[in-house]
Parts: sequence; C-alpha cells; structure tokens
Amino acid sequence: MSDGDDDALEPASTRLLVAGASGDTGRQVLSYLDGRPPTVRALTRSESKRDRLRRRGADEVVVGDLLERSDAERAVADVDAVVSAVGSSPRTVLTADEFVDGAGNRNLIAAAADAGTTAFVMESALGVGDDPASPLAAAFDLFIGPVQRAKADAEAALRTAPLRHTVLRPGVLTPGPRTDAAQVADPGGRLWGAVPRTDVARLLAAAPFTPAVADRTLEVVVNPLLRGRAATVDWRAP
Repeated sequence: MSDGDDDALEPASTRLLVAGASGDTGRQVLSYLDGRPPTVRALTRSESKRDRLRRRGADEVVVGDLLERSDAERAVADVDAVVSAVGSSPRTVLTADEFVDGAGNRNLIAAAADAGTTAFVMESALGVGDDPASPLAAAFDLFIGPVQRAKADAEAALRTAPLRHTVLRPGVLTPGPRTDAAQVADPGGRLWGAVPRTDVARLLAAAPFTPAVADRTLEVVVNPLLRGRAATVDWRAP
C-alpha cells in the first residue's frame, strides 16, 4: 500500500496496461495517453481491433479473454500499472453466466499481484457495494443488478490484493468533450448525475500517478449542485 509521494510511479518509466481497451471508456483512456510518457499496452478480445488500437495510441496490443486466467497472465507480464475499463454489454447482462466485470477482473487482479505489478485502477459504477447510495445508484442496482454484484466482488478482491489500488465509481456515462470538472467523493457521498467518459478516462489514467487516491474508492460525477460533497484531489495526470 502507498502512503506518500515516495511510492509514486514515474510516467516516463511506467509500462501501463489498459484492459478493455476497445470499449467506450478504454478507447478514451488510450486517446488521453496518446503521446504522453507511459508505455501503453492495450488488451482486447478481438484480433480485428489490433490496428485500430495502435492508431488510438497503444504502443503494444495483446489479444486475450480475461475469463481465461492464462490470458490475464500474458496481459500483465512486465507491467507496472493496470487500468481496467472492462465492462459487460447490455445483452451480456441478460445472457452471461459470468461477467468480465467480476470473474475477468478477479483474474486480472490475481495475475497482476502474482506478477509484482505496483498499481491497479478499476472502473466500477455508482451504487456498487453496501455504502449509502443516491436514488441514481439504487436505480443502477435495480436495472443491472447482476453486473453491480460482479463489480462488487471484483472490488473486494482488489482491496485484499497486495496492490496499490484505486476504484472509480462513475455515474451515468455520457459522450462529449472532457470538462476537467469531475467531482469525486468517498463512498457514501451520495453523488448523483452524469459524467463524460472522457473525464473518467482522464482520472483512470491519472490514478496510478496520484498518491492521494492510493487505496481509495471514489464516486465520480459532474454535477455543480454537489460541489460541497466533493473531495479535493491533486490529480497527477501524466
């Protein structure tokens, strides 16, 4: 675990894995990091997306399925930090027996711990876990409850792993330009509202280099009405 700047990763010497790189948020993480110091490895399940991810800014691309532990192990080999933006599609919520949000993330967490990875950042969702929730978070639980429970299992696994971790729980994810106005609060902050994926991507990319969010879980929205509930964080974006 981390408790200060002495443990901070240096972007120029960091090899960073973006899992779920071909998803909506993962693509935004790649775009944000394109041209910035970390060496970026992208993980996707689709061979056909390899070239597209390189054009987005990935220095390396690994094709694999996180539901297979051996693929997770290949993905994390020699990386210093992991950003997991994996997520299930609405169709998967209705048909899958297991979710990449849960079992896939748990495989990735275990593989990263075994590989000696330093930091792990996970995109979760508002309302995951047992903390007091806003009505919006309760709605998430109602409509995508199985995925919320899978994310909660992954969060629990991450907190017990020997990894410096950050969990971000965004509200309703929207398209659009980055605002740099995202508000974050500790669990139970009862944040509600939407947040552009571009803002979430920036925070996911910054978290491995931001000592203030080490070993923390944070709700994330953009809602000017809730400024008084927001925590102050000095994000160290690469």
